[in-house]
Amino acid sequence: MKTIVSAAALLAASFLAVPALAANLVLYTSQPNEDAQATVDGFMAANPDINVDWVRDGTPKIMAKLQAEIQAGNPVADVLLIADMVTLERLKEDGKLLAYKSPEAGQYDATLYDADGYYYSTKLITTGIMYNTSAGMKPASWKDLTKPEAKGLVTMPSPLASGAALIHAQTLAAVPGLGWDFYKSLAENGAIAAGGNGAVLKSVASGEKAYGMVVDYLPIREKAKGAPVEFVFPSEGVSAVTEPVGILASTKNADAAKKFVDYVLSEKGQEGFLKLGYIPARNGMKLPEGFPARDTIKVLPIKAADALKNTDQDLKTFSGLYGSN
Repeated sequence: MKTIVSAAALLAASFLAVPALAANLVLYTSQPNEDAQATVDGFMAANPDINVDWVRDGTPKIMAKLQAEIQAGNPVADVLLIADMVTLERLKEDGKLLAYKSPEAGQYDATLYDADGYYYSTKLITTGIMYNTSAGMKPASWKDLTKPEAKGLVTMPSPLASGAALIHAQTLAAVPGLGWDFYKSLAENGAIAAGGNGAVLKSVASGEKAYGMVVDYLPIREKAKGAPVEFVFPSEGVSAVTEPVGILASTKNADAAKKFVDYVLSEKGQEGFLKLGYIPARNGMKLPEGFPARDTIKVLPIKAADALKNTDQDLKTFSGLYGSN
C-alpha cells in the first residue's frame, strides 16, 4: 500500500512540477518574415512557457483579415505589431483594444505611445529616397524626383498595399511646399505606385528603376550586402511609422499578451530590433550600422487622429493620381 501511495504522490508531484502552459499567443504583424520570426524567437526565449504563432502580411491586408474575423465574431489574434499608430488609433476608437499601462513606458517619449495604454511604438521606420548607384542624379530633396532627370524612373509603394506608404503620403501632403501637388507632379513625371516596399527595393536594386520611395532599413541592409544602392534622408525631412504593439480586447490570453508588450518595449526586446537594423523607439539606445546620428534625422510630424479622419479621402486622392494598385 505504501508503494501505491508513494507512486500516486510522485505522479501528483510530477504534475505540480510542470508549469502550466499559457495558451498560445497569436500575433498578427506587418514585419518582414525573418524579423517576425526573430521577434517571436526572442520573446519565447525570455518566456519559455508561452508559445507564439504569427501571421504576417501588409498592414491593410492584416486589417482586412482582422476586421472580417471581428465581424464573424471570432477574432483570432491576441496581439498586433503593425505599421502605424493611425491604424491602432482606429481600433482604439472602435473599442477593439485592451488598455495596458506597461512599466516600460517610462523609457519612451510620450508622443510615441497612447496615454491610456492602448498601444506603444516599438521602433522608428522612416521613408526616404533610395537610388541605384548608376543613376544620373543623386537626389537630396523630395522635389528632385520631379525633375526631368527622373522622368519615368521613380517607383513607390502604394498606400493601398502598405501602411507605411499611406502614412508617408499623408505626412508629405501636410508639408508646405509639397502637399498633394508634389504627388501630382510625380505622376506627371511618370512615377508609378504599386505593391509594397519590397517591390520598390527589388526594382531599384535591379536597375529597372533609378529612384524609389522606400522604408530606410531595406536599402541600408542591401547596401551592406553589396547591392548597388544608396539611401537618402531628404532635406525636407522624412515620414516615420513606429510599428506599435497593442492587445486585442477580445484576447483570452491577456497576461501572456501583456508579457509580449513588456518584452518588445524592454531593453532586451529593443536590442533585438536594433540587431535587425531598425532605429529603436526606446530612449538611450544605439542606432544600427549605416544610419546617421539620430539627431540629424528630421522626422516630419503627423497627428494620428487627423490622419485617421482623412484616410478615406486621402486614399481616394492618391488613387485618382496613380490608380488602385
